Amino acid sequence: MEADKKKLALNIVSSKVNHKGFGAGAIDLSNVSGIIIDGDEAYLDEGTLHAKSKIEKGIKFSTNKEDVPNGRKAWIVWVAVDRTEEGSYYAGMSACEMLIDTEARRGWKILAEHVNKMDGAMKRKFIFDGLSESERTALRNQLIAHNEDWWNRSDQSLKDALS
Repeated sequence: MEADKKKLALNIVSSKVNHKGFGAGAIDLSNVSGIIIDGDEAYLDEGTLHAKSKIEKGIKFSTNKEDVPNGRKAWIVWVAVDRTEEGSYYAGMSACEMLIDTEARRGWKILAEHVNKMDGAMKRKFIFDGLSESERTALRNQLIAHNEDWWNRSDQSLKDALS
């Protein structure tokens, strides 16, 4: 009976598409993940899609940077993976800034920016504005450590942006 249930997905309704029932016109987020960059450390965190990553848990977020005067800079990098006949590769990626004050349990981020950057990654763009050299290095190392074959099959523009 469980196999008979329809898979839920985020529906995007458009006047250009003739939607034909449940799940039609849906965006599949199964090939999108988030990598957290916190200082010089980068790690995959499956909780990012629901704002429940390790770094975000227990944090009350504001859209006003002044509410987080002692916040440290951290990033969520949205990563989209695609597949060709040769195999999977890193197809799109974009970085979103956050401020986190763990002690005060306060943070800053702009949700609309995170959504737009996730959309950019899904549209196969590479956006790394604001990432420092050490953050780019941490991201590159994490991508290679996660799957070096995917890295090797990825577009040269990604490798250039993170080298």
